[in-house]
Amino acid sequence: MKRLSRIVPISLIVALAAGNVLAQSYPSRPVRVVIPMAAGGQMDTIARLIAQKLTESWKQPALIENRGGSGGNVGATAVAKSEPNGYTFLMASSGIAISRSVYRKLAFDPVKDLIPVSQIYSSCLMLVVNPSVPANSVTELIALAKAQPGRLNYASSGSGGNPHLAAELFKAMTGTDMVHIPYKGAAQTDSAVVANEVQVLFAIQDGVLPFVKSGRLRALGITAKSRLSAMPDVPTVAESGVPDYEFRTWVGMFAPAGTAREIVTRLYAEVARILAMPDVRERIIGMRNEPAGTTPEEFDAMFKADVARYARIVKEARIPLQD
Repeated sequence: MKRLSRIVPISLIVALAAGNVLAQSYPSRPVRVVIPMAAGGQMDTIARLIAQKLTESWKQPALIENRGGSGGNVGATAVAKSEPNGYTFLMASSGIAISRSVYRKLAFDPVKDLIPVSQIYSSCLMLVVNPSVPANSVTELIALAKAQPGRLNYASSGSGGNPHLAAELFKAMTGTDMVHIPYKGAAQTDSAVVANEVQVLFAIQDGVLPFVKSGRLRALGITAKSRLSAMPDVPTVAESGVPDYEFRTWVGMFAPAGTAREIVTRLYAEVARILAMPDVRERIIGMRNEPAGTTPEEFDAMFKADVARYARIVKEARIPLQD
């Protein structure tokens, strides 16, 4: 027993020393960051900025690989099934927390097959209506929807996406009935509301802001907890008549399950350092996002909470599964 008690601490010291050596020598070759969508857009732009900073710090290329398809599942699957050697990572949106609840067959399990490294930034959606809708506030929209159940239509960029779930959560919390009209992509949804094909949309901000500024759409609220500094005149949905309403969107970094903890910690530390840089913060905030840089533990807890929350919304709204 005495011999065993001596062996255990020594083996632990050896393991810790090996981990430190691993972290210090890493990376020794190019690192790949998979973006599960086509090039362009906010996430891709910010990912490339972070990759540039990683390359400068590590003296090894951090390469962006765009692998779109199936709502982000193609790229996410590729990372989940890749070798967990610290040379392949995923940067994905909060849609990855929804996927397990809306797809009938998923080639990977987002919770079991991926390790959350750090949340990169958070954002929110904007509730907009066509100017023909006689509602100038969230409260007035709720009253209108209750007075005319099933008469108002709301658009989404596809069944089971963030705009769809945000609207269903709104309906559930307000006791309103609006009809879902899914489109193929955000550009189509924005155009549909501008053309008054549908009246309501929980929108990605970038696409609708020009229409809001030109008066072709009316902004009623945002889905964040607090107002955005870039749009201080737009209230939150929560302060406008739906207490506790919040629907956050985010982008985060993931590693394949089995990746050494030392590597995950090393990448998190680098990401947090980069997100604290003034030029990086300015770029992210300028896109109406909030830099995050959470620890792996914090991001893991948030990710699992969102997976469970989205599952409840999908179940209660009876959103049909996709193939």
